[in-house]
Amino acid sequence: HKMAKSKYEYVKKFEMDDSVLPNTWLVVRIDGRSFHKFATLHEFKKPNDVQALSLMNRCAQACMEEFSDIVVAYGESDEYTFVLKKSTTLFTRRASKITTAIVSCFAASYVFYWPNFMIADDGRVRPLQYPPQFDGRVVCYPSLKNLRDYLCWRQADCHINNLYNTLFWTLVIKGCMTEAEAEARIRGTVSAEKNEMMFTEYGLNYNSEPAMFRKGSTLLRGEVDETITKTGPTSTVPSRVLSDRRRIPPPSSASSPGRKRSSTSSTSTLLATRFGRSTLPCFRPTDKT
Repeated sequence: HKMAKSKYEYVKKFEMDDSVLPNTWLVVRIDGRSFHKFATLHEFKKPNDVQALSLMNRCAQACMEEFSDIVVAYGESDEYTFVLKKSTTLFTRRASKITTAIVSCFAASYVFYWPNFMIADDGRVRPLQYPPQFDGRVVCYPSLKNLRDYLCWRQADCHINNLYNTLFWTLVIKGCMTEAEAEARIRGTVSAEKNEMMFTEYGLNYNSEPAMFRKGSTLLRGEVDETITKTGPTSTVPSRVLSDRRRIPPPSSASSPGRKRSSTSSTSTLLATRFGRSTLPCFRPTDKT
């Protein structure tokens, strides 16, 4: 809308143009603010709370449903990354508008969907003690290689942090160590030593941990097959139509024959994702990290 003309309109000149570079991948990363305190107060399970991670994934889905220019989202722990296509003109590519819109959608969804996911052992909803907060930033990446390396960086971060946290809380919970003792025990160890310690002392095979813990979660906007049947007054006629609804199908769901429609799908690793004619390979953790 246009603002009314008045003598005060000159104040608009103080606004800075924060439009980001054209023809670049826009990456919006949001992080939970003071989430260590938030997770402790709400008694998140250590080292990973499936309900809390699933809630984060649902919030990311809500953002992808709201903003169709998001082509892929990747999340781990209390952060989520959203990749917008190069050609997006969302909010005329203004960084502040894009960031605040996605952050507010995510935060609102977190509160809205909380009762659907955060269920205590007695079947009651875990009470939300106070509103969660998230911050965000937007970064431009000019090439697909830059984008791939960014996503690999975030997944490497997930692998390193989760390996440490899994061993740390195993030492605390199963080894009856204090947090200070567990930290001292782990200090200076490399990935292979952490894996060996978990397996030989506690019988825990780290590679058997859920992929969502080890590698994070990825939401992709893809195509699924669907046949919609139209029922007339005298006959039922199968009709293949293009639908713009978006959802995350359950992992075991099979596609029905029919025309493809737009959808978001959930995986536990960075799958090969096509952007134009290029491919984004998956990242595979190695013992070098």
